[in-house]
Amino acid sequence: MSCANRSPANDPQRRQTLISWLRWGSLLLAGSLAWPLTRFLAFRVMPKPRHVLVPAPLPLSGYHAERDFFLFLTAKGPIAVSRTCTHLGCRVNYLADRKIIECPCHQSRFTPTGQRISGPAKRNLPVYPVETRTDASGKVRDYVVTL
Repeated sequence: MSCANRSPANDPQRRQTLISWLRWGSLLLAGSLAWPLTRFLAFRVMPKPRHVLVPAPLPLSGYHAERDFFLFLTAKGPIAVSRTCTHLGCRVNYLADRKIIECPCHQSRFTPTGQRISGPAKRNLPVYPVETRTDASGKVRDYVVTL
């Protein structure tokens, strides 16, 4: 077969190259169209912060328990610690006699400031900001915990 009989349209190598370029081009086009769609679907609106009012004074035990947090009075001031364990999300309990926070599911233990002591949990408990509000005479009126 001579070179004169081969037309460019019948060249198998050229056809494979064109098909390969077409496949890569369509893949690139699909990716460039899918990227904004995935960014849109992954967008999440952050919830507005919740403010929980805890009236003063705290009980004689020195802490106040809410559904989502514990409020402790320390020498440095009030501190609010999350009640959700960082291991699997169980609700933790404060053991006042031992002065530790313990998870009932897998016995992770934390200090009243949220620092991890032991257990399968690898991270400390989250700490929430607390605002102390006073009256005109300077006496503590209440605490506002921002979740």
